[in-house]
Order: sequence, then C-alpha cells, then structure tokens
Amino acid sequence: MNDKIDVFFDTLKRLTAEYIPKLGGAIIVLIVGIWLINRVSFLMTKGMQRRQFDVSLQSFLSSVFKVLLKVLLVVTVAGMLGIQTTSFVAILGAAGLAVGLALQGSLSNFAGGVLTLIFKPYKVGDTIEAQGQKGTVQEIQIFNTILLSGDNRTIILPNGAVSNNTIINYSRYGNLRVDMLLLLDAMADVQLAKKLALDACHSSTDALKNPEPFVLFNRLVNDDIELVVSAYADPLSTGFVKDTVQYEIKNRFLEAGVQFAKNKIIVENQA
Repeated sequence: MNDKIDVFFDTLKRLTAEYIPKLGGAIIVLIVGIWLINRVSFLMTKGMQRRQFDVSLQSFLSSVFKVLLKVLLVVTVAGMLGIQTTSFVAILGAAGLAVGLALQGSLSNFAGGVLTLIFKPYKVGDTIEAQGQKGTVQEIQIFNTILLSGDNRTIILPNGAVSNNTIINYSRYGNLRVDMLLLLDAMADVQLAKKLALDACHSSTDALKNPEPFVLFNRLVNDDIELVVSAYADPLSTGFVKDTVQYEIKNRFLEAGVQFAKNKIIVENQA
C-alpha cells in the first residue's frame, strides 16, 4: 500500500515538474497575446480612421482580424500544453473550405464590397454607371451597392460584379461638360450663330457660369457647318441643360434668321 502511495506521489511530482512550467508559460503567452491582439487591433482601427475608411468596414475588419488572431493564439497555447493541434487545424481548414465553396458568390460580393470601401472608386452621393445601370449611390453595403435612378427606381448591384467591371463615375471630378452639335446651313452667319448659342447657354438656369460655356467651329459636313456648343453642369442636371439650351438656341436662331441644315438641330453628349 505504501509503495502505491509513493508511486502516486512520485508520478504527481513528475507531472507537476513537467507541466507547471508549460502551464505557466502558456498562461503568460495567453495574457501577453491577448494584450498584443487588442493593441494591434486598436492601432489598425486608428490607421483606418486616418485613411477615412467607412465606419462599418472599420468595425468589420477589426472584428475579423481579432477573431483570426485569437484562434491562432488558442492553437499556439494548446500546442505549448502538449495538445496535438494538427487535427484541430485540419478540421478548421476543412470547415473553412466547405464554407468558402458554399458561399462562393457571397464571398465574391463581400470581397468586392471591401475593395470598394477601401479604394473608394465611388462614394455615397456619386452618380455612377455600372453593369448597364446609371444612378446616384444611396448606400454601399458589404455585399451590395444601392443606386437610385433618375426615374426614382432602386437598383441593387452585387459588389462582386461591380468591382470586376467598368465603372463610370460622373461625380469623381465634379461638374460634367455637355457638348451639343449644331449643324448649320452653308450660308449661315457663323459669328452670329456662335454669339446666339453662347447667349442661350448663359440664359439657362441649369448651365453653370463657372466654368464658362464656349462655342467652337467643329468641322464642315459636306457644304454645311458644324459647331460644338459646350456648357458645364452638375452631373444630375445634364439632361436639363440639354433641354433648356437646345430650346433657347432654336428660338434665338429662328428670331435672327439663322438656318439649320435641313432644319435640324443635332444634340449629342460627348462628355
């Protein structure tokens, strides 16, 4: 009986001597690791704030980053305690692969949303054209971008498709130039036509006064004369500028006797 007790205590001493240092080291690594994760996450959030990342993206990336680091920390601590982590890591990898395959489309949209929020090819309030749709950006979500079209339709675009295709941002550099082509009769007074067209631009309440509109001789079309009338407008007002300027030009030309070629006016946006 005494021999069994002695063996028990010898085994306990041996296990204590073997595992206490490992346990102490694991606890220290766990405490220091948690502190470092929180510190790095804090610095990461500050960096994103300085770069003016979207608030929702800051929170999401910070949470994902902390979860991944904590999983890595737990695996490291378990390994220090002598726990076999190979199977654990394999299970995590298999689960991640299965989830990735099941959510392939959603992950593509998620990645597109993250890229959009980081690199900002457009922002809320911009007028853009993507995937054959045009509208004003109302909201940039993790998976979708919400547009409001000119006829008040809500358009939901998946971020994956948007980020992998051409995006036209009409608001990136502010105002747009609207070009209108006028085809005049060969005998028309070009100088008078240019003056009247410029006056029509100035009279439009939708056309901007700065930058100033201008009218240039463009080319000869057979025996007719082509002028280009250029006015600047807010991205949401280009259609109104075309309408009002075209109407004023037609009325002023009729009053002054300036003839269009074949009595037609050609209006075209080349911006």
